[in-house]
Amino acid sequence: MALDLDVATGPVRASVPVPGSKSVANRALVCAALANGESLLRGLPGGDDTDAMIDGLRRLGVGVESVAPDEWRVRGAEILGGVEIDARLAGTTSRFLTAVAALGERVTTVSGDEALRRRPMGELHRALRALGANVVSDDGRLPVSVSRGDLVGGVVDMAGDVSSQFVSALMMVAPLLPNGLEIRLTSPLVSRPYVAMTAAVMSTFGAEGIGVSESRISIESSGYRAVDTTIEPDASSASYPLAAAAITGGRVRVPGLTRQSWQGDVAIVDILGSMGCRISFDDGGAEVEGRELHGIEIDMADVSDLVPTVAVVAAFADSPTTITGVGFIRRKESDRIGDLVAGLAAVGCHAEALDDGLSIRSSGALRGARLGTHHDHRLAMAWSLLALRVPGISVDDPSVVSKSWPTWWDVRSTLLASAIR
Repeated sequence: MALDLDVATGPVRASVPVPGSKSVANRALVCAALANGESLLRGLPGGDDTDAMIDGLRRLGVGVESVAPDEWRVRGAEILGGVEIDARLAGTTSRFLTAVAALGERVTTVSGDEALRRRPMGELHRALRALGANVVSDDGRLPVSVSRGDLVGGVVDMAGDVSSQFVSALMMVAPLLPNGLEIRLTSPLVSRPYVAMTAAVMSTFGAEGIGVSESRISIESSGYRAVDTTIEPDASSASYPLAAAAITGGRVRVPGLTRQSWQGDVAIVDILGSMGCRISFDDGGAEVEGRELHGIEIDMADVSDLVPTVAVVAAFADSPTTITGVGFIRRKESDRIGDLVAGLAAVGCHAEALDDGLSIRSSGALRGARLGTHHDHRLAMAWSLLALRVPGISVDDPSVVSKSWPTWWDVRSTLLASAIR
């Protein structure tokens, strides 16, 4: 069922708390599951991806229980395997838990919904096989059956330009491998900040000897220790209310989002600044104030989850925008290049797919349309930003936002209510 979206009656003015980072949270859940002892994770976000990770870890024998609305206690456990895991639509969960399941002596099968089963994961499966694990899959896709086999660590070659999640999955199990791990990257690493985030979370849980360079990643066999930690606000999610300020000429603050964030997507603040907004950071958060918007040329290889947000903001700019370095996002939850271009074209924006990105040029007269979300939460939230200034927009399958921000439509309503008439 489609959701008809209201426009903003003026500039929005709001302070918007955003959920904890699901990227940090899922890495913290894995490290806590593999640690000796009991960890406490504060600020854990809701959403389908987090739920899928928690359910998968429980299936593997890890104790995960809620002790408060956003606080969870995780009791680390030896991974034995011998279970079936349903990752639903969560690519992160499927990839991380495939590597975790490779620590078990018994065969574990990881599967998911149809859309997830279409996504290629062969590079991760190949790397685990090369390291000695038993891995059986059909053409590098889910379902995959995996067990430890002769997995003890060592050296493996791996492409870096397919998905940083494959690299992160191997990194997080490395401290439990007797020989540690060295990953030799055979191509440039995409989404590099996510690898840096993985290393930072691992270090928080006591992993040692982590080295990351342009062509090599190394991790010692050190194990993990249990910790109490707080998950920082999700920078990818923060992009939507901050972009709402840019699009409506309003002002939005996101508490807790600082330049010290582990997340590369905190770059959204500076990107909006380069497009003409007034921006500021302080110890308490980040703020964006909308001004006349200008197009930019930008390589977004390291912040690819921000592409839908930036593309929609670009639709309101007074000059063209070209986004490059992101050809690999055709293999996300949706074809994020093709589906973005199709949606922007449907509302009258000039958009063109490139080999490694897309270009956007405003037509100056955008129109309403029914826009598909293609099982992609980021497209749904991006289209909701378009609708702040374009009447007559509706989105199919609005519930898809439950993947990362289940209350997004309520937050959007709050933003609309804050608009100055």
